[in-house]
Amino acid sequence: MTIREMTEKDLDRVSAICIESFMESVAASLSEQGISTFKEIALSNAFSSRMQEDNMMLVSEEGNQLNGVIELKKGCHVAMLFVDPKHQNKGVGRKLISAALNHVRTDILTVKASLSSVPAYVKYGFECKGDTAESEGLIYQLMELELNKPTQPTVETSVN
Repeated sequence: MTIREMTEKDLDRVSAICIESFMESVAASLSEQGISTFKEIALSNAFSSRMQEDNMMLVSEEGNQLNGVIELKKGCHVAMLFVDPKHQNKGVGRKLISAALNHVRTDILTVKASLSSVPAYVKYGFECKGDTAESEGLIYQLMELELNKPTQPTVETSVN
């Protein structure tokens, strides 16, 4: 499996992965407004526009076939993380998160996780912050991953 930066030639496949995964695991819990909002965000041209902004987009590829995408906004927020449903629970999401961490520019990485994806983000080390919220029909849980946590100092004892 290879993780690399997304290019213009990846746009249609990335859009398809996001919409397919969303429709399978998230859409049933949302209103028509939420589904419509997401589809607008996941269109190829919407990704293309965001590529021109301060966003890092990485894709996962296996055998020249894309199977996942992560979008890191302004070096501090996971805006999108989707894995092709046929490739879920195989470590693709974890590898995308791990690769994105190399581009994080803050001590706290945030995500507005769909409720169905909260358990996955917990596995990645994120913690829920506050109550669930809604924006334009999308229901989410704000989550944070604290990076560069200070470790507890080890106390050394000597035996005399």
